Amino acid sequence: MTRLRFELLNTSGRGRRGRIFTAHGVVETPTFMPVGTAATVKAMTVDAVKATGAQIVLGNTYHLMLRPTAERIARLGGLHKFMNWEGPILTDSGGYQVMSLTALRKMSENGVTFRSHLDGSAHTLTPERSTEIQNLLDATITMAFDECTPYPATHEVAKQSMELSMRWAERSRKAFVARPGYGQFGIVQGSVYPDLRARSMDALIPMDFEGYAVGGLAVGEGQPIMFAVLDQTTPRLPVEKPRYLMGVGKPADLVGAVQRGIDMFDCVLPTRSGRTGQAFTRRGTVNIRNARHQDDPRPLDPDCTCPACSSYSRAYLHHLTRAGEILGAMLLTWHNIHYYQELMAGMRKAIEEDRLDSFAAEFHREQAAGDLAPWQ
Repeated sequence: MTRLRFELLNTSGRGRRGRIFTAHGVVETPTFMPVGTAATVKAMTVDAVKATGAQIVLGNTYHLMLRPTAERIARLGGLHKFMNWEGPILTDSGGYQVMSLTALRKMSENGVTFRSHLDGSAHTLTPERSTEIQNLLDATITMAFDECTPYPATHEVAKQSMELSMRWAERSRKAFVARPGYGQFGIVQGSVYPDLRARSMDALIPMDFEGYAVGGLAVGEGQPIMFAVLDQTTPRLPVEKPRYLMGVGKPADLVGAVQRGIDMFDCVLPTRSGRTGQAFTRRGTVNIRNARHQDDPRPLDPDCTCPACSSYSRAYLHHLTRAGEILGAMLLTWHNIHYYQELMAGMRKAIEEDRLDSFAAEFHREQAAGDLAPWQ
């Protein structure tokens, strides 16, 4: 096997149906990656994650380097063995977490020095160290180290941030250890400014990454601006490489981004919402804590085959959630990830049949109908 590669199978409008070949298996795209921040998808077993149809999961460089440490995971056989996930794993570079540690970090050209949120210990994360950590974890897909530009940012601030990320990307690329079936993605930055996004791509594409991510979105700019950035960005990215929109998002975000040529997604939303009593369905978001569900014998979604829908009523899920029972978080998380995987599978089929726009129109129609309307 050569390095990680992408095969484009079908298109529908700008939507892409593809396949990523990796050392740990094939990923059908468009795909959604459940987030396993600390080597676990919260409230889910590995078998449960597999049962949803998930093909690839995400691990977090920042959290794993602090606990249990990348070196310990490497000694124990790598992240796949450690968490008992045989499929592909993508690890983020730690850049987003570093952005969120404004009060605990100091940035320089070399990298970022920060204090652990766990015990206050000092650490330095550079492009080389971030890449080394991801290699120790045995990540199938490694992300280049970058600064996630906060929003809002002036053009000058965004320019300086993007240029720093491009210099870090070059160092990350040089530090990457190439192996058959493994790959590294570069990250396009530039905030909401088209000229900066273009300059970022002009810098990254010659580095010949195995894939390209669009970063610095879903940080408060809102969906219309996010879609506008994608409209300006994805047409310039290499057709033969996978495209990853980082940290996105709500179901409507996924549908709109697939229509704009995105292949890969990750977000904590389905797991976090599951732990707080929110369920995503074909009819929109259901707050199962709401009192109107306490006597409701219906499933969350009558057409959903996940355990939460096929075995339990809304009344029971309401009871579990209000009682603070762990099972409630487990079932709702399972449902949410299952729903996201079904949504991606539906879009894959729609692209194969060249009807992505009609799929999107039906998606929006069902979402607008609302949960109180009769289910069909």
